[in-house]
Amino acid sequence: MEIQTVVAKAKPKDRPVRVLFVCLGNICRSPTAEGVFRTLVEKQGYGDRIVVDSAGTHAYHIGSPPDARAQAAARQRGIDISGQRGRRVQRDDFRAYDYVLAMDEDNYEHLATLCPPGERRRLHLLMDFAPGLGQREVPDPYYGGGDGFDTVLDMIETASEGLLTRILEERF
Repeated sequence: MEIQTVVAKAKPKDRPVRVLFVCLGNICRSPTAEGVFRTLVEKQGYGDRIVVDSAGTHAYHIGSPPDARAQAAARQRGIDISGQRGRRVQRDDFRAYDYVLAMDEDNYEHLATLCPPGERRRLHLLMDFAPGLGQREVPDPYYGGGDGFDTVLDMIETASEGLLTRILEERF
């Protein structure tokens, strides 16, 4: 795996790299991405050097745990997201996080309007880190069936590997 090659050569810099995943309500896609990416980072031995969090662009589910279907799908892959709680993204998050990753174009645009001047370089679509999939957005599985959560997990796992590789190349 390409990540292992990069990890073996990586040397830490001064402060942890901070990554924030963002979707609409912070109960499906972004907590799934937080759990997937945190698990990958820990497996690769970077849990103390990369900080991971998630948030929503809207205040629908502040304080709520991830959707039960998202938790079940993640649990099937050995990822526990049950302890996460929804929060709303803040303008200060653009200064606190090195990477702010939107799940889709609508949330990207919302984040772009919230982003302070000079911080736009931090904002990305998560799927930009999985160009081989040919998709720009992680679809919202909230109103669909359970298989939508598995599709989202597949996409996020692929993008997470690309994101970690990029972070290791740029920051370590």
